[in-house]
Amino acid sequence: MIKYQYLWSTVTLVILLFFVESPLRADVYRHVDKDGIPCFTNYIPETPDYKLFIKERKKRKISSTNRYDALIKEASQKHGVSFAILKAIVKVESDFNPKAVSKKGAMGLMQIMPENFKSLRVKNPFNPRENIMAGAWYFKQLLNRFDGKLHLALAAYNAGPDNVSRSKTIPPIRETELYVKKVIRYYNFFKKG
Repeated sequence: MIKYQYLWSTVTLVILLFFVESPLRADVYRHVDKDGIPCFTNYIPETPDYKLFIKERKKRKISSTNRYDALIKEASQKHGVSFAILKAIVKVESDFNPKAVSKKGAMGLMQIMPENFKSLRVKNPFNPRENIMAGAWYFKQLLNRFDGKLHLALAAYNAGPDNVSRSKTIPPIRETELYVKKVIRYYNFFKKG
């Protein structure tokens, strides 16, 4: 009976730790004593008997969706690109995180690749103004290249303009197809606001 009681206590603790939002966060360590009773602590244990039981989850900062609106408006006016489409690209590319770096190495709010820094005159890809201005200018070039066809310019922004030119449509790349749909969805949302 006692073992079931401790098992129930352990299960209850796990449920609480995973499903209850708490402002207090810490790693949880577990040790089973000589009587088979589980012991928990959030202090770094001084003995090797305790093992990490639950790793602290870092709370992700939530970025404001309008934090960069002034810069996006400036880029929109300077390069003649819709504010809503630029904002949608920033949302999908980096989720408004100016320090974002993709697995492929793209950087900043509009996820500019390092090999494009020189041609886009980017010195610091993590500078929000510099990144947005460069990304907006590049997107304007893509819109011009693809005769104002938004879906093709978006596909080119994601998969590269040569891939789009070869296929004369959105290339059959799953990531690119999803990317275009996502950006269009946010574009329509930001147009309303």
